[in-house]
Amino acid sequence: MTRPPAVRSARGFTLIEVLVALAIVAVALGAGIKAAGALTHNAQRLADVSAAQWCADNQLANLKLARQFPAIGDSNFTCEQLGRSFKGQLRVRPTPNPNFRRVDASLADDLDQPLLTLSTVLPRY
Repeated sequence: MTRPPAVRSARGFTLIEVLVALAIVAVALGAGIKAAGALTHNAQRLADVSAAQWCADNQLANLKLARQFPAIGDSNFTCEQLGRSFKGQLRVRPTPNPNFRRVDASLADDLDQPLLTLSTVLPRY
């Protein structure tokens, strides 16, 4: 009596299946790394804008506390917040009412990238 040949059951994955799985993992990891980089950049930008807003608030508060009618023109200033240095510019412009002046405080980072502009109106005291 002869025995039928043994049937081998296939176990494991084929090379194609392994390559497809690796490609899916690579795409998922790439997307995850890109998302993590964007989160890091956004967190740094938020910190920079917050510190720049503190600088602008300080400059405008100084003008209000001085209780002097500001002269029309531009002036530059620097501000240090959170260990970073920011470049700023105060722009004083007339308004239709001569008893008020518009003051814009614009700030940029050390690479001259604009961060924010904060505005207020100051009265004649």
